[in-house]
Amino acid sequence: MGVMKYLVALAFLGILASLAVALFFMLRDGRNGRAKSGGMVRALTVRIGLSVLLFLCVLLAWKLGYIQPGGLPIGK
Repeated sequence: MGVMKYLVALAFLGILASLAVALFFMLRDGRNGRAKSGGMVRALTVRIGLSVLLFLCVLLAWKLGYIQPGGLPIGK
């Protein structure tokens, strides 16, 4: 159970890092009107891949019983 928390946190950090890299390339290359490098596209592609992988891992962990749905307590 503890390992799953670290994996999810690591995936979120990777997603945020790829967004930061995409922002860097957008600010650096966006001033000229046309992007010189494919850095922003590559970073956003990595973000999409990490997001899909995170979703599939959470779904698999739920199916294997590593995580359980908790929900919100009713009436509190």
